[in-house]
Amino acid sequence: MDADYLPYHPAPRKPAYTPPPGAVDAHCHVFGPGDRFPYAPARKYTPCDAPKETLFALRDHLGFARNVIVQATCHGTDNRALVDALRASDGLARGVASVGPDITTDALRDLHEAGVRGVRFNFVKRLVDATPREVFLGIAERIATFGWHIVVYFEAPDLEGLIPFLKQLPTVVVVDHMGRPDIARGAEHPGFQRFVALMEELPTLWSKVSCPERLSLEGPATGYADVVPFARTLVDRFTDRVLWGTDWPHPNMTSHMPDDGALVDVIPRIATDAAKQKALLVDNPMRLYWSA
Repeated sequence: MDADYLPYHPAPRKPAYTPPPGAVDAHCHVFGPGDRFPYAPARKYTPCDAPKETLFALRDHLGFARNVIVQATCHGTDNRALVDALRASDGLARGVASVGPDITTDALRDLHEAGVRGVRFNFVKRLVDATPREVFLGIAERIATFGWHIVVYFEAPDLEGLIPFLKQLPTVVVVDHMGRPDIARGAEHPGFQRFVALMEELPTLWSKVSCPERLSLEGPATGYADVVPFARTLVDRFTDRVLWGTDWPHPNMTSHMPDDGALVDVIPRIATDAAKQKALLVDNPMRLYWSA
């Protein structure tokens, strides 16, 4: 583990909010254990181990039924830790993998059988080296034949330049963490409204309304209140195209390590009635990850 890396919260509280039956934590990770699943040599950071057993115990503690586990950059395109967790989940987890352009069709088929239903394209420069967009487009064409979708991770200043690329992708596209808007500028700022307008234009574009702990300037003292208007806007306007997740074990947090119970308690503030909560936590992730 890097000397300045913050480990996950050791004892998150039981949330006051009770998720609906069948709720899905649709964005979380597993790391290692490093002695069994080594971290990628070209990684930008070395996390603490965060094994599947701890993730599944957290799922139960928070009142969720299922997980969507997303491959993180510290494991590169070696998806063995992800696949191990999926196979151990008894069908209660699905995965989003990271793959290279040289992956074989048989390897993609093996990932599908393990429970992978998407791939992640990362554009955050501090986490990954740049990949030519032609490479991503080639991968997108291949995974589309399996009915998978694409998860994209970028920061708000990069959105404008990515729009032509996003429009070329042949599958459902899920944007991580609302495209990391600049919270200081408010939800009405043209930067965030560009993202809202893109979701209006592209019916295949979804968003995770997750990670207030990464985006907030106010922090946990206000329950991340400054992020709520952004997430509520997307839930209200695109109720059938939003997902939510803890982001456990919260890699590369520097300001604080969030209490996952407190993160769950943000949900009723962004999805303000039972129908929206069920769409966000049950109907949407089940349709995207468990329909086939």
